[in-house]
Amino acid sequence: MKQVFKQIVIAIITAEAKLLLKRARPTIIGITGNVGKTSTKDAIYTVLKQHVHTRKSQKSFNSDIGVPLSILGLQNGWDSPLLWLRNIVDGAISALFSRNYPEVLVLEMGVDRPGDMKRLCSWVKPDIAVLTRFPDVPSHVEYFGGPDEVAAEKMELVNGLKPDGVVIYNHDDERIRRSLQEVRQQAIGYSRYSQSQFTAGEDVIHYEQGRPVGLQFVVKHIDETVPVTVYGALGVPHVYISAAALAVAAQFAVPLTAAAEALGRNKQTPGRMRLLPGKNDITILDDTYNSSPAAAEQALTALKEITTDGRKIAVLGDMLELGQFSSRAHEHIGKLVPEAADMLVTVGMRSRKTAETALEFGMSEKVVWQYDDIDRAADEIARKLEPGDVVLVKASQGIRAERLVKTILKEPDQAPELLVRQSVMWDKR
Repeated sequence: MKQVFKQIVIAIITAEAKLLLKRARPTIIGITGNVGKTSTKDAIYTVLKQHVHTRKSQKSFNSDIGVPLSILGLQNGWDSPLLWLRNIVDGAISALFSRNYPEVLVLEMGVDRPGDMKRLCSWVKPDIAVLTRFPDVPSHVEYFGGPDEVAAEKMELVNGLKPDGVVIYNHDDERIRRSLQEVRQQAIGYSRYSQSQFTAGEDVIHYEQGRPVGLQFVVKHIDETVPVTVYGALGVPHVYISAAALAVAAQFAVPLTAAAEALGRNKQTPGRMRLLPGKNDITILDDTYNSSPAAAEQALTALKEITTDGRKIAVLGDMLELGQFSSRAHEHIGKLVPEAADMLVTVGMRSRKTAETALEFGMSEKVVWQYDDIDRAADEIARKLEPGDVVLVKASQGIRAERLVKTILKEPDQAPELLVRQSVMWDKR
């Protein structure tokens, strides 16, 4: 019964969203990939909002129900039939009577299973498609035949482009480059390690009073070079995110200097390599929104590059929805840990493979702790932290690693603003 109700609601709000798009005709920016979708969406919104009336998807609304909610400007009704009925009424009013609708929609568009993107693009036709990254072992791969099938499903976003549309893509990703060979629309690349239309480089960690506070780098476009400072987050993914945002800004004739300045004021997305102050004078690198092999590898690289007088502690939880690739993926991450961290904490059954591999590659048993429960891990870790420690916390959603971050946060009462999954509905789960 619950599933039937859900499908009826999806059908109704999708019909309302279709009608609203037909009436308002906004420019649609669709974003997909396996890494960095939400942060890229937020960065694009940041560089556009002062120049054109823009709306973005809320949080990570990127599914068959999240996309129409974003188009209609509605909130998730969760498990409340009354809230969904209200959404249906409000959606009808918006579809039929709304005025002053945003000129630009920035929509995150994800896939969980085969056919998801094709269904979305049957009615959402983007003017600009932004492709982040298609790694070798993506999240949700257990529902597909392999990484190429995941990439093909996400490429349906490009197949759904309007004839005069533009593709803005990660030029460092070979799988994306191959996928774009037959695309007729204009393709604009951004990159960190290869030459493209928007090439980022010279990235370094920015410190204040001996603590990491963000990233500094430059982005080159034709004969223009602009410096960019990203505060409150670390990692190469944020270099890519900024380069992608600048590439989109150029499509709207936003000066690169103005876009770069806006990125310096951007409030970082919770749970995506966000730097937070912790108890006992520690620094937290909060990457708890979700996890995949590619994202975990980049997070460890960022931890490795940090300079600190304290210890580097990697708290790594299970990476879920990897299917047949799970054991190998956790083993691969375990190989990387000894070079990046002084201590390792794993949470979950699958991550035991990460701990075992880290021990095989040289870590001492004294600095490797294994837990099956996130709350127990949080309590014990909180008692062992020392001033100057830098703690990376990363896991898939199902581990709920944000609970650990809240335990070690300097001011836990700020958790609703700083961390992911802090709503009342999530607390009930």
